[in-house]
Amino acid sequence: MQHLLPTYGPRPLTVDSGDGCYLIDVNGKRYLDFITGIGVNALGYRHPRLLAEMRDQIEKCIHSSNLHAHRYQEELAGRLKAWTGLDRVFLSNSGSEAMEAALKAARARANLHGRRRHRVIALENGFHGRTAGSLSITGNAKYREPFAPLLPDVVFVPANDVAALEAAATEETIAIVTETIQGEGGIFPMTEAFSSAVRNAATAHDALWIADETQCGLGRTGEYFAYQMYPAVPAPDVVVTAKPLAGGLPLGATIFSERAGEAITRGMHGTTFGGGPLACRISIAFLEEVERILPNIRSRGEYFQAELRRLPNVREVRGRGLMAGIELNVPGDQYVERALAEGLVINGTHGNVLRFLPPYIVTYAEIDQACAILARVLSA
Repeated sequence: MQHLLPTYGPRPLTVDSGDGCYLIDVNGKRYLDFITGIGVNALGYRHPRLLAEMRDQIEKCIHSSNLHAHRYQEELAGRLKAWTGLDRVFLSNSGSEAMEAALKAARARANLHGRRRHRVIALENGFHGRTAGSLSITGNAKYREPFAPLLPDVVFVPANDVAALEAAATEETIAIVTETIQGEGGIFPMTEAFSSAVRNAATAHDALWIADETQCGLGRTGEYFAYQMYPAVPAPDVVVTAKPLAGGLPLGATIFSERAGEAITRGMHGTTFGGGPLACRISIAFLEEVERILPNIRSRGEYFQAELRRLPNVREVRGRGLMAGIELNVPGDQYVERALAEGLVINGTHGNVLRFLPPYIVTYAEIDQACAILARVLSA
């Protein structure tokens, strides 16, 4: 790789194509893909419905700009409203941009109401993107420090530490940003008690609860969005999502309550590519497919995590549905490399955690195949 900026390490797999749950390299070797483009290819590769919709739409119109309306944008927004119970949708290109829209809305709302300070509370080990705003609230210092100074007045608290959250939340707070399950942070779910505390603190201080569901949402856990695993906790004010939303095409969404989006008016925010006809049409098909197979995601997720708990040399298994991580007592990079050599694509995160984001269409046989490889790798 002589011509690309060296932002990634060595990449021993050169992809040629994909088929269902498998990646195929330029030499024809097949790899069972249990990271799915970091959660993007949630319906696997060459999904027949997505391909049919894509071929038809490419013949009609790929891009039309947001100066004009098209039939799929409003329909997609309506479906995302129905999945969340919120009120307004902004479509963008990525999770980072979707988070930027949420942060700008929180700032604009604070300014609208004459707030003098703009404190944002975020979680240690959280990850929200690579843009300046989203990076400011990313809880791992190694991502932030090379680009300092970033947005001021961001306070980080440990996930699931209710006392620390309540101490940090003041009248200066305009937003509390959480991941329901931290992905880059090691597959750590928020507890119901902490989720409730976030909701209560945001309400008490007239702040927005921004739930970043970029990795854990859109069916990954067996719910529409992961925060819904605690139905007794009232919904967030803003939901941020992206990754699999358009079945492999770039698309992000920020979904607002009326209260959260009240300060964003005409001309205040925008995007060139976000919400184009091709991406929106594929997204609608993706959401319909997820609705159809949601029970399978739950049952296969339970089976997968039970099988992970049977593996040797595993300290802990965490996650929900088809989002799982196994914590090891040693760094995980060597096991990622060994798994790849045996035909299984996974990745490591948070140093000693192996992360799994298998396709929603995965079969029990493919889960067994993956776990057999992992058993050999972890026993070596």
